[in-house]
Amino acid sequence: MKVLVTGADGFIGSHLTEALLAEGYSVKALSQYNSFNYWGWLEDIKPCPELEIVCGDIRDPHFCKSICKDVEIIFHLAALIAIPFSYVAPDSYIDTNVKGTLNICQAALENGIKRVLCTSTSEVYGTARYVPIDEKHPLQPQSPYSASKIGADAIAMSFYNAFKLPLTIVRPFNTYGPRQSARAVIPTIITQIANGAKEIKLGDTSPTRDFNYVTDTCRGFLDLANCNEAIGETVNIGSNFEISVKDTLDLLKDIMQSDVKFITDEQRIRPENSEVFRLWCDNSKIKALTGFEPSYSIREGLEKTVEWFSKPANLAKYKPGIYNV
Repeated sequence: MKVLVTGADGFIGSHLTEALLAEGYSVKALSQYNSFNYWGWLEDIKPCPELEIVCGDIRDPHFCKSICKDVEIIFHLAALIAIPFSYVAPDSYIDTNVKGTLNICQAALENGIKRVLCTSTSEVYGTARYVPIDEKHPLQPQSPYSASKIGADAIAMSFYNAFKLPLTIVRPFNTYGPRQSARAVIPTIITQIANGAKEIKLGDTSPTRDFNYVTDTCRGFLDLANCNEAIGETVNIGSNFEISVKDTLDLLKDIMQSDVKFITDEQRIRPENSEVFRLWCDNSKIKALTGFEPSYSIREGLEKTVEWFSKPANLAKYKPGIYNV
């Protein structure tokens, strides 16, 4: 079976591409076009006959139609995801996240795609009004990024309701692991400690998150792709385990045997009404649909993440001294 992965050059997309190849799928992996012909994290995947890498941009509807022609399943992950940059350039988030999703759904409909999995985010829930957060929780646009993802989810679901496009909204909570971008808190900490920093600047460390190791997130995608009962549904992927950012950082200090000190950096603090203070996933729906259970505890996942980032060849790809918006 041939599948398309948009955003395959990114963190989760590259891991999902590997997982699909391991399961025997033929994968068309979309990398955002650039003049260097650089394929992002797909550069780390060993070439094989079952992997076809294409370059382009989901903001172009004609391109989207052409890349969907010979596939049966679409895993749509391509998006702008950095929350702080959405304060700076919100228009680009609408173009990529909302219009890009529209283009993929329209292309899928016109090409008779058998399954479409559109990637959402737990950020659409905003600060929890109740916990754990199930799929019926109100949506709260607390940043331009989350607003764009709410819009993308709505566009996608409209194609199921109006045109019967066999679609699932996949809503992962906070995924972490090897290859994660430096704008996320876990890589920020690990790379700075690994480079010998004695003080690390951070934003607010009181918020809580439901962190998920990337292998578990990818397995959730695969489970849902093979579950017909998930068509027309929005489904969380999470661990049902809540931990504060501060406790996560202390756990990393222990794993890395570091005495680093954390200090507050005002430029890293979100605007008052934009910070999401609590996220805790209710994963009972995906369990009921597919039997999904996380395989990695937070410590096990962090240990594997630290191991990867601590390798000199991997660490060299990051710039820990620069605040990545």
